[in-house]
Amino acid sequence: MLIIGCDYHPAFQQIAFVDTDTGELQERRLQHREEAEKFYRELAVQGMKVRVGMEASGHARWFERLLAELNFELWIGDAAEIRTKRVRKQKTDRQDAQLILQLLLEDRFPQIWVPSWENRDLRQLLWHRHRLVQARTRMMNQLQAVALNEGLRCRKKLFREAGRKQLEGFRLARWASRRRHVLIIGKADRFQCGKQIASYLGLVPLEKSSGNQRRLGHITKQGSSLLRFLLVEAAQVTARSLPDWRSKYYHLSMRRGRKIAKVAMARKLAVRLYWMMRKEWDYGQLTKFGSYAGKPENRDGVK
Repeated sequence: MLIIGCDYHPAFQQIAFVDTDTGELQERRLQHREEAEKFYRELAVQGMKVRVGMEASGHARWFERLLAELNFELWIGDAAEIRTKRVRKQKTDRQDAQLILQLLLEDRFPQIWVPSWENRDLRQLLWHRHRLVQARTRMMNQLQAVALNEGLRCRKKLFREAGRKQLEGFRLARWASRRRHVLIIGKADRFQCGKQIASYLGLVPLEKSSGNQRRLGHITKQGSSLLRFLLVEAAQVTARSLPDWRSKYYHLSMRRGRKIAKVAMARKLAVRLYWMMRKEWDYGQLTKFGSYAGKPENRDGVK
């Protein structure tokens, strides 16, 4: 088997590899894409069994597709944890590749979960929608600014038929008029509990504790910022729609403020969605389970 430690860069990759049968160690620098693709395809022609380890990177989709096509193993590692295992103060591409190879050989490589291609494609749809929502919000804010400059303050009514007619009826300067016309989120079973999913999404407080003192700060904001945004957005809609969520939201707002209440409701929603995914329930089943959990006649949950 050929084990390869890969220090990946957008333009090239530095690799260190060893044949476990012969113990031969080699190093190479492969330019992208032609030279690297030729190297790996030659290994496939030779019938080699290959395992490649590399740090998580946002510019390696073609490389991942190539290895999947050739039926090579690809292990993606936690870049931050790999850095903590570096002993030398010097850092070069060769040393990075050697370190990754060493971690692979010693079975200490910090492998992370990687979503499927279908999941990644769905994330692209979410990002596209997110960008469209952002663009729409910016446009609406600019239209509100145009209206306010003309003495019209009607908030959401501006985008109804009457408000649009008022906006279009303003006599604006050339470029302001032109501006007016132009403007017109893996698998659930890899988590053991709701606390882990909240931590993964960065919805848990930052902790700096020492001895008997425990200090909690703002949320860590680790993980996907897009998913946190969507959860907060969805939690606000849920709080407006469901009486029990609305009551909880108002109670938290009075005690801790609206911002903290929004994050708390987003975390609550994330945990509920996690259990729905893990148990393959709909929301009605989850609500029923929560209502009857722990009662004497249903100690094991809903039948």
